[in-house]
Amino acid sequence: MSVQSVGGISIAYDEYGSGIPFVLLHGHPFNHTMWQDQREALQAICRVITPDLRGYGETTVVPGKTTMAEFARDLAALLDALAIERIILGGLSMGGQIVFEFYRQFPERVRALLLADTQPQVDTEEVRAARYTTAERILAEGMQDFATELLPRLLARETMASQPKVVERVRQMIVNTPPAGAAAALRGRAERQDYTPVLGEIAVPTLIVVGSEDEFTPVQDAQLMHQGIAGSQLAILEGVGHMPNMERPFEFNAVLRKFLLPIISAN
Repeated sequence: MSVQSVGGISIAYDEYGSGIPFVLLHGHPFNHTMWQDQREALQAICRVITPDLRGYGETTVVPGKTTMAEFARDLAALLDALAIERIILGGLSMGGQIVFEFYRQFPERVRALLLADTQPQVDTEEVRAARYTTAERILAEGMQDFATELLPRLLARETMASQPKVVERVRQMIVNTPPAGAAAALRGRAERQDYTPVLGEIAVPTLIVVGSEDEFTPVQDAQLMHQGIAGSQLAILEGVGHMPNMERPFEFNAVLRKFLLPIISAN
């Protein structure tokens, strides 16, 4: 991995390929390796950049609370350090919410968007309270038991039964996530703003992808984004949970490549 020191922290990232930069933001509680199948499939057509977010992977852990705005500013600082002006930007789950925040702050830096298994609206009071509770729990207990409980909710039943390597990859990402970093992000997510108004402001090509069995951000959330973002494309992958890029990488990559090629060719 490469490392850039920006804004008082060190951001670790991988990059492959050349051409138009395509930045992919991981979800919680994962790291940049969740995009392994995408970087391998796409590096022939673009410059794929996959950072570890603040508090995750090999990037600096800052205890306390990390807001979506801080994550977005971290990305802007990384792009400045790499002398990159405009990007195609994608994210899954929390990564998708950071995408909304980045577009809100820096719309001129975005060529196109990928929104995978995410949602723009704020949490219910119940979910918000659960984020704070989970933050305290993982600080006290670590990530092992949390991973065991989370996996069946993240991945479709078929994935759990038939793809042990994928299950183990996801497990390893979770258990290797620093608890202080994960807790800080949970607190920040609980206090994020409503990004639903941003939907109508998005004026770049946008691809929305969701697994049909996603428990955390169901198909209804994807349809809400599709209706709110003019000209957006929606792909629903059947029999897939919250992590379609890992559960069905061939299908996910085919949809993504079809979306990207006209944008890359036009630039």
